[in-house]
Amino acid sequence: MASTGSSPRSPQKGSNRVLDRDRCLALDAEDPLRDFRDEFVLPEGVVYLVGNSLGALPRRTSERVRQAVEDEWGGHLVGGWNHAGWYAQPLTTGDRLAPLIGAGPGQVVVGNTTSIAIYQAVAAATRLRPDRRVIVSDVRNFPTDHYMVQGLARTLGGYEVRDFAEGRFDDAAVVLLSEVDYRTGARHDVPAVTARVHAAEALMVWDLCHSVGAMEVDVSMADFAVGCTYKYLNAGPGAPAFLYVNPRHQAAAENVLSGWNGHAEPFAFERDYRPAEGIRRFAVGTPHVLSFAALEAALDVWERVPMRQVRAKSVALTSLFIDLVGDALELASPREAAERGSQVSLYHPDGYPVMRALIDRGVHGDFRAPDILRFGFAPLYTRFVDVYDAAAVLAEVLDKELWREEKYAQRLAVT
Repeated sequence: MASTGSSPRSPQKGSNRVLDRDRCLALDAEDPLRDFRDEFVLPEGVVYLVGNSLGALPRRTSERVRQAVEDEWGGHLVGGWNHAGWYAQPLTTGDRLAPLIGAGPGQVVVGNTTSIAIYQAVAAATRLRPDRRVIVSDVRNFPTDHYMVQGLARTLGGYEVRDFAEGRFDDAAVVLLSEVDYRTGARHDVPAVTARVHAAEALMVWDLCHSVGAMEVDVSMADFAVGCTYKYLNAGPGAPAFLYVNPRHQAAAENVLSGWNGHAEPFAFERDYRPAEGIRRFAVGTPHVLSFAALEAALDVWERVPMRQVRAKSVALTSLFIDLVGDALELASPREAAERGSQVSLYHPDGYPVMRALIDRGVHGDFRAPDILRFGFAPLYTRFVDVYDAAAVLAEVLDKELWREEKYAQRLAVT
């Protein structure tokens, strides 16, 4: 750890459950997931607590991308679409990802971005409820979710966008909500919320960006679901998103982004659009083959991961961090483990320079305006000793007011 010496001082103790550093090392030795850490590239001297923004690099990714570039593209050229399986990637990769969200074969398509998937899902839902003119969205959700809903409502015309906090779904066509809040890590009860929405005869779209890869997920009740793959799934910056469509809707749901790849026979080059059967109708354009290669490498890891153990470790890591921080900062996340995802958020009025000071000392989290410090715990590579050291550095930065250095006040483009 940078600047803390060989033995970081103890962080503030918030309860009698707080462990010392040696006990954290012992927990790491007992961790059933400990060997997965070796699957990732992690810089020396860095505690990386930003898995909720961009996951660490899997070791096998470089070779898989090299293979796609040199062997597949270089060796097969345009023939890679057939011989290397590129053309089928939206569906084959969707089937590999499906178990991570509780879905089955033929229910998930991969490609595009989360923003595009949101637009597709919400638009399809409105067309399945043509007699209703209300879209419900959490206005505090990650901005792209709400922005896409606002843009769709303007395009459709005559639609009201209502805040989820009002709790009124009786006249709604569709409700869009994130399972885990990107700011605080607060977790919604998916079955309970979905049941309320369905009782009002509205359709439910879940955003799983901050839950997939961090906990067990079950979308079987949902009508649609979307999510990214570059956070806890570790598929890399700009990795393709996914879209789940419940089988009961696949025959009737319409993809308003009628790109050629969702056509029933793309290579017939027909003049008019005919949607494909099943989940393929929600494909849009040409797959981003090199990004798919990185995602495939990440899924090689996830196919060996017991998700129950991932969630158990996530709860243990986040609970330890909350205890170690104690009352040094106000907790923005729920204290009850069942009510939060795999992140801990803390309030500080000068959160941005505090985070910059932490990063300079080897503890990587991120900042969300106006005053939230976020720490995301990726159970496959985050250790208990990392949590201890992160809390120790945070205590030092706060106690010595190291964040007041002038250089930390200047904001970078990405916070």
